[in-house]
Amino acid sequence: MANSPITDVIFDFCGVLLDWNTRACLEGRFPDEIVERICADDDPCGFFRYEDRMDTGEDFADIYPDVVREQGQELADIFKFYIGHYADALPRTLPGIVELLADLKAHGYGVWGLTNWSHETFHLAFEKYPRLEQLLQGTVVSGVEKMHKPNADIYELALTRFGLTAERCVFFDDTAKNIVGANEVGIHGILFENALQARESLAELGVHL
Repeated sequence: MANSPITDVIFDFCGVLLDWNTRACLEGRFPDEIVERICADDDPCGFFRYEDRMDTGEDFADIYPDVVREQGQELADIFKFYIGHYADALPRTLPGIVELLADLKAHGYGVWGLTNWSHETFHLAFEKYPRLEQLLQGTVVSGVEKMHKPNADIYELALTRFGLTAERCVFFDDTAKNIVGANEVGIHGILFENALQARESLAELGVHL
């Protein structure tokens, strides 16, 4: 670590540490055609839009009446089921990522979390995957802070809370706009593809594991 300008690595959760899969929660429990519609990329049922509101700090109880009004009772009931069984939408940690966190820590690097996630469901990540909680030295959660990537304030909060220097940090996220947000506050933002690519990207910045 002494020869590297990087001292700390910050990780997004869903799509980086965890496989987030709405379909895994709903398949076999609701008709296939409804699940396909809910999970379509253009979000016709609004599930991801409603979940994004939860990620910004809104409570499910305040959002649910909007789901009923905008989508109808049947879809609202499915959304309620989805949030109530959210752990089923987190089927695994992504391949090689736990080993990467462990290697970073073993070599003296700081490892941290920064996620857009509801304060009502985030606890499920650590309950289902306690090794992540053991490895991460701290996590900033958007729904708790009522801040949201890619806005600068949440990155700055993480730097301040963890006592980090932006230019000595790397941030991995699977969403391009969140990488732009990290770069704008001086963090080395890298679009995450998989754990091997993350290792290669870190090596290019002088992090040798």
